[in-house]
Amino acid sequence: MIKRFSVFYVGQIDLDNVGKDGTLPEDRWYDNEHLLQAYYNAEELAKHLDALDYYAMWGAEHHFQREGYECFPNLILLGVHLAGITKNIKFGNSFNIVPMWHPLRLAEDFAMADVMTKGRMIFGVGRGYQTREVETFGAPLLDREANRELFIEQMEIILKAFNEDSFTHKGKYYTLPAEVEYRGYALKDITLVPRPSNLPVEMWQPVSSGSSIQFAAEKGIKAMIGLTGEKIVDQFMSQYQSAAANIGNKLELGQNTALGFGFCIAENQKDAMEKVRPYHDERYKWFAPFGFVRYTDEEGRMWGTPGAPARLPNVEDGIEQKAWLCGNSNDIIESLKHFENKYPGLEDIVLQWPEGMPWLEFKDQLTIFASEVMPAFQPTKSVITPADD
Repeated sequence: MIKRFSVFYVGQIDLDNVGKDGTLPEDRWYDNEHLLQAYYNAEELAKHLDALDYYAMWGAEHHFQREGYECFPNLILLGVHLAGITKNIKFGNSFNIVPMWHPLRLAEDFAMADVMTKGRMIFGVGRGYQTREVETFGAPLLDREANRELFIEQMEIILKAFNEDSFTHKGKYYTLPAEVEYRGYALKDITLVPRPSNLPVEMWQPVSSGSSIQFAAEKGIKAMIGLTGEKIVDQFMSQYQSAAANIGNKLELGQNTALGFGFCIAENQKDAMEKVRPYHDERYKWFAPFGFVRYTDEEGRMWGTPGAPARLPNVEDGIEQKAWLCGNSNDIIESLKHFENKYPGLEDIVLQWPEGMPWLEFKDQLTIFASEVMPAFQPTKSVITPADD
């Protein structure tokens, strides 16, 4: 059963001239004062979600984005700050791009955040998808196999650091501890200080292929599937369940996964579609070139593969693929109930802040969702509506 509702905010600012025929992403270049708006938005969003009893606020790690779409380079630092100005909500890292970190620094930083926030941080890991970021930090991305190889070794180190009192590691990329003398003796092992106080660490990873699904399931990492067509979701859910079963972990279909949607609530579906259309289109102007149109055609072929569509999607496509939910509150409930019945182990829903939608408009959407949609899945829980700011 669906139990938890969270929001994914990648860190965009209030973009100007949005929509299909608006400013091209490569023509956007905001100064620092404008880019800082992402942090003020994050504070207001965190406080609003906390008051409305949402479960978590997820962010995305990205770098160098003067275009204004994804402006958070450090999710752990952001989460610790936001935890200090809120009471209950958790803060998810979706995702720390592991190849751009030394694995021990990432493990240390998260462990400190876990201790200081008393368990309100959620760990997430990814391999990266933007060459400007990953390659600039000196890690491979154009060589996808090298990227995967590095990531797997880094994750082995992080898991050791979190879960073992002391550890060693010797691989292709890292030898830990360093083979040096320390205070008159040869180092034999090291200990992460501090280690997380909440063990085992809850981990999440985005899944977009069979190999990433296999790795996540084998390592006990939960899978996040966002803005993805229903046929592909069916495939990913089944693959994750099967991969977990192969190592003796029997899961219900949808268990240990989160499903992400774009959404808009209005009087009816037509009004909701038109309301969200410019922001939907702005999103795909930025994300489609990175391969983030995970839809299928009538024959089940992924968009962008030979014979399948290779254009920017519109809102109608998103609704047809059941990746975007538009309509009145009852329509949204009906759509979510469809997935709840289809994936009986599914507990987590993540809502996307459409790129370019102004904060006050999205704030209203979240308030409506909390008051009119969430109670259908949490009937015994009352929703607190915050006072106007």
